[in-house]
Amino acid sequence: MASSIASSRNNHDSSAMREKEQPFAAMPSMRGRRLTAALAFVAGTGFTCSASYDQGVMSALLSANQFEKVFPQTVANGVDDANHATLQSFVVAIYEIGCLIGALSNLWIGDKLGRRKTIFLGGAIMIVGAILQASSFGYAQFVVARIVTGFGNGLNTSTVPSYHAECSPAAKRGSFIMIEGSLITFGIMISYWAKGSSAQWRVPIALQILLAIVMALAVISALEDNHTPASRPADFHGIRETIAVESGGGKPLRSSLREVFTNGRSQNFHRTCLGVVNQCFQQISGITSLHSNYATLLFQRLGLGDVDSRIIAAANGTEYFLASLIAIFIIDRIGRRPLMLFGAIGRRSRCIDNSATQIVSAVLLFVFNSFFAIGWLGMTWLYPAEIVGLQIRAPANAFSTASNWIFNFMVVMVTGPAFNNISWRTYIVFASLNAFIVPVVYFFFPETAGRSLEDMDVIFAIAYNEGVSPVGVSFRKISPRLGRPRLMRSWAWIPAAASRRARRGEKEKEKEKDWSAARSA
Repeated sequence: MASSIASSRNNHDSSAMREKEQPFAAMPSMRGRRLTAALAFVAGTGFTCSASYDQGVMSALLSANQFEKVFPQTVANGVDDANHATLQSFVVAIYEIGCLIGALSNLWIGDKLGRRKTIFLGGAIMIVGAILQASSFGYAQFVVARIVTGFGNGLNTSTVPSYHAECSPAAKRGSFIMIEGSLITFGIMISYWAKGSSAQWRVPIALQILLAIVMALAVISALEDNHTPASRPADFHGIRETIAVESGGGKPLRSSLREVFTNGRSQNFHRTCLGVVNQCFQQISGITSLHSNYATLLFQRLGLGDVDSRIIAAANGTEYFLASLIAIFIIDRIGRRPLMLFGAIGRRSRCIDNSATQIVSAVLLFVFNSFFAIGWLGMTWLYPAEIVGLQIRAPANAFSTASNWIFNFMVVMVTGPAFNNISWRTYIVFASLNAFIVPVVYFFFPETAGRSLEDMDVIFAIAYNEGVSPVGVSFRKISPRLGRPRLMRSWAWIPAAASRRARRGEKEKEKEKDWSAARSA
């Protein structure tokens, strides 16, 4: 009897000990710089093997002899080949449809699987798609393979920026996610220099498999998901207060997908729309058509030979990568809005394209890429991830990423026929769209630099309460910085401070009245 009591007591003690140790068992094995490096590696690898590499490969392959032999439907040399121009655009753009489907799928599976498992699933699907692409011998198989690869990439591009943003400190979040943008151009640069025989197109496509394997292995062996409040002790109270206020002080929270379409103090729909429009602006600027998918063909349209076009396109891709590094060092110092305005204004310069101005046109394409790389390349993956609240971050980023891919598809589908019909005037269309972006960014996009992800909830709440634009509120210094122990306050701090100022003003007025009455007496 005594032994059974002792045994049950020991079991109870051991279970209690396990409960106490459970939180510590879930703690990541890496911290500090090692943790930051691991996250950057996982996120960067995911973006290197994303659309950047694939689009860079397709840009080079559309003019590759071996590729044209296997897929003659993609050969378009003039107005008479209008049908081939459409098929050429379609085989490029169908990848974006796969990405769109993958991004929208994240509306339902993103929060269920978690960030790491979603990234791993996306990498596995990309491996299957890349294998199907590299082994294609017909147009139909190649199209289906690109949809499969795009589906996996859509899952990754709608998850990786959120995962990286949630695990990065506010002071350096911009720089870390700009690294992802630079690795997009790194993938493009590699794709331009990777050439061969019949392997001229199969080997570059197959290289995606290696990148996807590295990403999948890295993310499955990396730390646990950090997108829940409890896994970030320093931000626990700030996030808890934010959710408590948004939920009305204890009312049950709605599903994250339904919550996207609400406004009120949280301004969820407003913030989701900012992310969607931000991604849309990246694509309608013309970068996908002017560089990623058609760069080699554009140089050929200038009258350059096949070899010269490839060399200049490869040099252009290299310069694109180097220019993107600048944003890493200045994004957190200058801010998001100035870089977006800088990039949109600078991109309007590229609207000359005829054989008589070969040098000027080629130089302007380099200039266009530089402005885009600094102002918008990584920005559209950073801004949507940090402008929305914790509760809707997964579905909101799914919508914003879907916006990227649907407008990517539209622009790529239109560009081929546009060049065949209106030639260099296509650039004027893109220049006009870039001019339109400038006032929209200036008047409607709040600044997020230096703010924790939870600080944005406070900024939009103040703007809603006061009936003003969140753009102006984002520059105020009175907004409390939630998520930091010394500044953790209830949201009641805001109206309380206002009421204290009002009381002080009333007391001063009373003193002035008393003083005036005393003087008159």
